[in-house]
Amino acid sequence: MSAPWLHVVGIGEDGLAGLTPATRAVVEAAEVIVGGDRHHDLSETVSAERIAWPSPFDAMIETIRGLQGRRAVVLVTGDPLWFSVGARITRGIPASEIVFHPQLSAFQLASARMGWSLADVETLTVHGRPVEQMIAFIQPDARLLILTTGEETPAQIARFLTERGFGQSRMTVFAAMGGDREQRFDGVAETWDKQVPAFNTLAVECIAAPDAALLPRVPGLSDDLFRNDGTMTKQEVRAATLAKLMPMRAALLWDIGTGCGSIAVEWMRAARYARAIGIEPRPDRREMAAANALALGTPRLELIAGEAPEALTGLEAPDAIFIGGGLSVEVFNAAWAALKPLGRLVANAVTLESEAELLALHKEHGGQLVKLLVHRAEPVGGLTGWRPLMPVTQWSLVKR
Repeated sequence: MSAPWLHVVGIGEDGLAGLTPATRAVVEAAEVIVGGDRHHDLSETVSAERIAWPSPFDAMIETIRGLQGRRAVVLVTGDPLWFSVGARITRGIPASEIVFHPQLSAFQLASARMGWSLADVETLTVHGRPVEQMIAFIQPDARLLILTTGEETPAQIARFLTERGFGQSRMTVFAAMGGDREQRFDGVAETWDKQVPAFNTLAVECIAAPDAALLPRVPGLSDDLFRNDGTMTKQEVRAATLAKLMPMRAALLWDIGTGCGSIAVEWMRAARYARAIGIEPRPDRREMAAANALALGTPRLELIAGEAPEALTGLEAPDAIFIGGGLSVEVFNAAWAALKPLGRLVANAVTLESEAELLALHKEHGGQLVKLLVHRAEPVGGLTGWRPLMPVTQWSLVKR
């Protein structure tokens, strides 16, 4: 194990004056400092070689590695390990070789300004990421703290809120917190028209109108929230399917025969940083899946044109697999071989032919077999009666 040689220092708007004496001494003794323009400006009194963030950003690790043997400091904003580059650095350089010096984060400063308990707040970032991913967190009475980039981002988020019936949500933008140039902008989503600095932190208190869209992160969204051509995993079956798939933090799903993407979208909504790859041969259905992913806050859904098993070759090994269409022994064998240990596989069958394939696979591999029967109450003339959906045979198993 190598001794620590790299210092990653969080710095705020108050610059060197806001650092502890020990951390300030580390910065002042540096031979070389890596950071953005803003970080270099905040530490301009220190005489050291300066290196800007490399482009592309992935080149950063090699650049920093090349500094070993020198007194090297990386300057970042706030807490290096909270939506910052610290986590990326530790993926390339062992944590045992790094000393982290955290500063108050934008989340801590914003929650203090708002008088909110951080334990009761969702902390998000759309800095360098699709803004649409915050949609999944729009809930009645939710409090959101969002790191943003771009003066237009709060207006985009205001539009998302308004379109979903949360137009009365209170929004506050903070800029340059902790410095003598700190600014605050207050308003409500449906009338938001503030001109704000490009680098800011947004606080949102979600307030739902009586007709607001309710989009819980628990699986089982209403069918009419998805663009579809009628061929989709229906709400009740979808909820049961996701329960067997068991969404987990940062886990990857293969959705084979993804259709309109309802399973993949709900998988990604159900757990932080969950990922999904949808395999779908039809371009019209891939288009629907992409639209649903954007509308429901999972813009990072990856869609692949093709059919299993051929389209599975070379994909990252998944933590879970859903087979919603095109089940065959060949598809199962390829999927099962790629599935990680403790991975979950769920296959649904509606037709007799698919059910026969499924029953044969269950007989050979075991697992749990259930028949899902759903009836929905619908008008029958002037009265109401039960109308059945097509029964679904579901097979699920865990790879051990």
